[in-house]
Amino acid sequence: METPLTRDAGIRVPLICGAMYPCSNPELVAAVSEAGAIGIVQPIALTYVHGHEFRAGLRLIKSVTAKPFGMNALIEDSSSIYRRRMEQWIAVALEEGVRFFVTSLGNPGWVVRMVEPVGGIVYHDVTERKWAEKGAAAGAKGFIAVNRRAGGHAGPRDAAALLAELSPFGLPVVAAGGVGTAEEFRAMLDLGYVGVQCGTRFIATSECLVSEHYKRAILAADEEDIVLSERITGVPVAVIRTPKVVRMGLHAGPFARWMFRGRRRKRWLRMWYALRSIRSLKLASLDPKGGDEYWQAGKSVAGITSIEPAGEIVRAFARAL
Repeated sequence: METPLTRDAGIRVPLICGAMYPCSNPELVAAVSEAGAIGIVQPIALTYVHGHEFRAGLRLIKSVTAKPFGMNALIEDSSSIYRRRMEQWIAVALEEGVRFFVTSLGNPGWVVRMVEPVGGIVYHDVTERKWAEKGAAAGAKGFIAVNRRAGGHAGPRDAAALLAELSPFGLPVVAAGGVGTAEEFRAMLDLGYVGVQCGTRFIATSECLVSEHYKRAILAADEEDIVLSERITGVPVAVIRTPKVVRMGLHAGPFARWMFRGRRRKRWLRMWYALRSIRSLKLASLDPKGGDEYWQAGKSVAGITSIEPAGEIVRAFARAL
């Protein structure tokens, strides 16, 4: 099936393996791309979690597949140090041939200006119309529509309502959230999406280097086991309900709520949450003993019943086209 996504990304199957911290290791990205979809590099996962120098990590992927892969740019933090690092990563990615970029949590204008002169394309994560307006004005060529069934920072809308809200912009819209089976993939395309981004389904693969406990937790979980916790980043994040999550509670405490009411205080608190979560999610996801039970996942867990090679998942989805 040819769609705007397959043309923009240079792929055969309109499927994205979404960037996941800390789950996006180069072996997973390469396997998805080699099978005809597109894997997306998450720079902090590549470097901090999986220990690769950034360019070397990209070249490792290229040693496995000659097919396109993309890069995710988290652009919310406006601090000069973080911005310079992200600019460096994007410049290296462009030098290594990456041309498809997914931006998240900010205004993608500066990324568009970096990549467009050499043929790069930006799709922007959105959860509702107001973020789509900013993305479209900044030059994004498509949207990743994050619905309420997604893992990570899920949106407030269901897939149909979100597509209706974004369609008037006239840009390609990719569904993100709630897809764990080939049948759900086909249903999103029939709804009018130009492609699908999956995250949770690709965690439960042989190439993903998280712990077996994390993968088995995905297999064991059902839809009602996915809850929204404010304890990771200060805003709701979809996680598997485990004994640890229950003990910690789901809501930010009184001090955090007070901090979030002030613009400057909010920025400092978000930075603190980010630094803490980078370490804690890494430890929880990679712990071979599975003792830290703090695992992100979306409601697509309901349809995920086996750990499979990533390429087999891509091929199974392709057969539904």
